[in-house]
Amino acid sequence: MDSMTAGPDTGFAELIRRQRAFFAGGATRDAAFRREALRRLKAGLAKHEPGLLAALRADLGKPEAEASLSEIAPVLMELNLAIRNVFRWSRPQRTKTPAALFGARSRIYREPYGVVLIMSPWNYPVLLALRPLIAAVAAGNCAVVKPSELAPNVSAALARLIADVFPPEHAACVEGGVETGEALLEQRFDYIFFTGSPRVGRIVYGKAAANMTPVTLELGGKSPCIVAEDADLRLAAKRIVWGKLLNAGQTCVAPDYLLVHRRVKDALVGEIQACVERLYGKDMLRHERFPRVLNDRHFRRLAGCLQNARILYGGRIDEVALRIELTLIDEPDRDDPVMQDELFGPILPVLAYDDLADAIRQINERPKPLACYVFSESKAVRERIIRDIPFGGGCVNDTVIHLSNPHLPFGGVGESGIGRYHGKAGFELFSHQKKHPRADDPF
Repeated sequence: MDSMTAGPDTGFAELIRRQRAFFAGGATRDAAFRREALRRLKAGLAKHEPGLLAALRADLGKPEAEASLSEIAPVLMELNLAIRNVFRWSRPQRTKTPAALFGARSRIYREPYGVVLIMSPWNYPVLLALRPLIAAVAAGNCAVVKPSELAPNVSAALARLIADVFPPEHAACVEGGVETGEALLEQRFDYIFFTGSPRVGRIVYGKAAANMTPVTLELGGKSPCIVAEDADLRLAAKRIVWGKLLNAGQTCVAPDYLLVHRRVKDALVGEIQACVERLYGKDMLRHERFPRVLNDRHFRRLAGCLQNARILYGGRIDEVALRIELTLIDEPDRDDPVMQDELFGPILPVLAYDDLADAIRQINERPKPLACYVFSESKAVRERIIRDIPFGGGCVNDTVIHLSNPHLPFGGVGESGIGRYHGKAGFELFSHQKKHPRADDPF
């Protein structure tokens, strides 16, 4: 069984049974076994990298340099970190014991959950399939990976990679569409890790509840970017443009709307326009380094957002190439479609504010975002935003790059997700913590 391309009733129960039997044999509990599996995955990543890059180009139009930077390099960083630390992370951890239990010793033992399901999305299909897989394997689990059918070439390339590295009883890739995902969710897993939209996340959460299965949901939301009056506008424009146009805006932590102090709004718009033209010339729709929108359905949704919009900059589209140039929309109403759901494309609403308290209030009236960004030279402003706005993670005077640091736990809060991973946090996520009592220890 190399990989599975399946309808709803094909072989899932048998695959999971085989993984449970393998897990019960105890091999994955050995840290040396885990490290060797991670080393094989690292070697497999190098071997399959050309195929993965070609698949990313075919499915998403990603230039090789961008795909290497945003998909392959973070996976390699995650692998190296796990390989170096899996022994240390796996050791029992001594912890304090209260005086009332004098004579006892207290330790935390981390054990794998068992067989886990990883459901990954289409926008970063390599990164968001392999990063949780690394954490699951490092923690000693067996895994079933279900890539998105919306990136079919990457799905097939991932299936080849995983089959080349792991025996299917340890880790397997299951390809297929919505019916396949639904059928997998009918099975009993020991942990479910899902990355995708809040709408589908609710479905996954409901299915997991039926079996009392713990779950991590990596979702999204409307991530704000605040530009204060004292911000370095040239720097802000450069980093907003980079973060927004990475993968043509199809990034869960991309800035989704700008809240700009009214006194610097026009100047910031001018700096953004100048930055775009430095990077992409006068016609970014024709630039070879600019990825496309995933498919016709997503393109039509985004193009519809431009109808009747007050456009500050941009607005041109290419229906054949499925490209939309960076478009700044001026002061959309709160009930406008561009202010309702996550845009997931190269469209950026721009709203002015006069008072920081009002900007914070506008953000907090919405569901808690996955990311929040602030551009300001004022320590007081930065600390106030960090203190007063609940969000998953973010940056000061930058965008997006926080997710590239494997030492920072990554995840959402509320509507934007449940649970955090990356680096050691990912190992902890896929590990159950228990106290293993000794004969001379009180319970």
